[in-house]
Amino acid sequence: MKINPKIDALQLMLTDLRTRNEPIRHKAAFKGCQPEFQSLVSRLIEQLENELNSEKIINRDH
Repeated sequence: MKINPKIDALQLMLTDLRTRNEPIRHKAAFKGCQPEFQSLVSRLIEQLENELNSEKIINRDH
């Protein structure tokens, strides 16, 4: 499979979002928005996973 910078970037972003970033989570808890923060993270992960899968399909077809 040839190198695809978009796939690499999406995979890196997903890894970053899945990594527990404690300082950011503590800020969200302090501000009282932890559930909203986690909901956004989950939505972003789902959106990026969908984009990654689409990009892999496009890349495979070429």
